[in-house]
Amino acid sequence: MATRGLPMADAHNDLLLGVIHQRERGHADPFGDFWLPQLRAGGVVLQVLPVYTEEQFINEGALRRALLVLETARWIAERHAADVAICETGPAIQRTIDAGKIALVLAFEGLEPVGSSLEVLDTFFRLGVRIASLTWNRRTMFADGIGERATGGGLTALGIEAIAEMEHLGMVVDVSHLADAGFDHLLGIATRPFIASHSSCRELNAHPRNLDDGRIRALAERGGFLAVNAFGGFLAEGDATIADLVEHVAHAVDVAGASHVGLGLDFVADVFTQTHPILGAALFDIGDVPLARGIQRPADLAALGPLLVDRLGERDARAVASGTEISVLKGLLPSA
Repeated sequence: MATRGLPMADAHNDLLLGVIHQRERGHADPFGDFWLPQLRAGGVVLQVLPVYTEEQFINEGALRRALLVLETARWIAERHAADVAICETGPAIQRTIDAGKIALVLAFEGLEPVGSSLEVLDTFFRLGVRIASLTWNRRTMFADGIGERATGGGLTALGIEAIAEMEHLGMVVDVSHLADAGFDHLLGIATRPFIASHSSCRELNAHPRNLDDGRIRALAERGGFLAVNAFGGFLAEGDATIADLVEHVAHAVDVAGASHVGLGLDFVADVFTQTHPILGAALFDIGDVPLARGIQRPADLAALGPLLVDRLGERDARAVASGTEISVLKGLLPSA
């Protein structure tokens, strides 16, 4: 008999951004009050936590802000040691999950905090960062993001050096947000598997943040995985729903196989609300953000499991829900 509730792994949730903003405004424990119950309700057993550099901290502020966000992650792990643990090795992931806790893996969404000094990349590895993308949508000293895709630029010379150093350290390269030319450039130089932590399928919706079938296939052939994004604007041009997410997952499985497909949900609604409770009303209406109905926060993952089982069958659904990400990350992170 199929088990309807599935353990879930999510390769991208910007909750650290929401937590640090709320703590700066005096909220004592925003993770324990909101995010931890959400993660538990959704059955999350592994959560990747990216460090994202906001526009106001680019350049000289990026390094300091990144350190503060990483310290926020450590604060969470210490305050909620009974429920979560930061995992820096493959075996630590399995031990944490076996203990009934949520395995947290630290990541970078863009290397702005590194600047031009690769030695700082080594420092962040010592601080526990295990996954990193070279860029967000913007241009960095390492590569162009999809927001600069018209340049046709691949990786810079520093970007090539960064890839080599990341592979040497055991830091996993993430291609989400990287422009197509950068992805193709990486294919020619990478010697270890890499991942797309939160990208969907361009074949189903021609958004530049999505990957086409050829690149999904290439990523899988290198031993990595595509973690499908639940943001509505990436899933469909119109009113997206949880059913659209399932279709993107099913398409990716058809292209790459379930052992190379996972989830990178990119839940932004609550993060937007938490980071801009006052200015947000002036800058944008959350109702105008193209979210996917039925899958907007971690607790909604409880409803996703049965849909994955119905669409993919028990074995493939379990792989997509958490098996693939756990297996691949256990293999790519250092063993000790």
